[in-house]
Amino acid sequence: MKKVLLTFIIGILIFSCSATKTGKEKTRYFDENNVEISKSEFNKSRTNRNLIRIQNDSLNTITLTKREVRGKINNKKELDDLLNRATNTNLDSTKPTVIIYYMGKDPYNSGGGFVDKQWMQNWKNDLENGLNQIAGVKPFYLYKDYNGLKKHEGIIPWNKDPENQIAELFFKHKYPWLSFVVISKNGDYISRFGEFTLDYVWEATQIMNK
Repeated sequence: MKKVLLTFIIGILIFSCSATKTGKEKTRYFDENNVEISKSEFNKSRTNRNLIRIQNDSLNTITLTKREVRGKINNKKELDDLLNRATNTNLDSTKPTVIIYYMGKDPYNSGGGFVDKQWMQNWKNDLENGLNQIAGVKPFYLYKDYNGLKKHEGIIPWNKDPENQIAELFFKHKYPWLSFVVISKNGDYISRFGEFTLDYVWEATQIMNK
């Protein structure tokens, strides 16, 4: 009887420890420099409109990162070739390259990122008309995960990011909503993550067109 009772108690202890390990862990918060901060510090920092919140559900971490990044790539020719193959086009390498990027469905774009088809059409027309006036270019529409984009069919010509190479270059996290990057003919770029207005795309294109 004692052996049975002892076995029962040990079993409860093992189950308890296992449940603790597999249970929901405490969420950890990090600032834009990847330094861990308290939840209250995080909440204060997230009011900064230059930062965007990135959540990693698998690791129970929430990180603030810069909403806009500027930099330079050294392989512009390789990027041009990649985009040409992925979209079956022949871009003009002397002009800025504009990419609108969709990471995948998330709580912020559960409707696919847009309101309705007419709104989508107007959004696309306004975007492309502005880019044509500024630099005589059309944007590339690329996605990492197609989930949520079906309602865009016939309106937005989405293409798959080949082997996620564009994401590896410019979009390293699962940013909510849509993001974009504009690359100059020399490889300089401006990228912006998460929700944005068309003015941001046009302004970045003007800068990269100089």
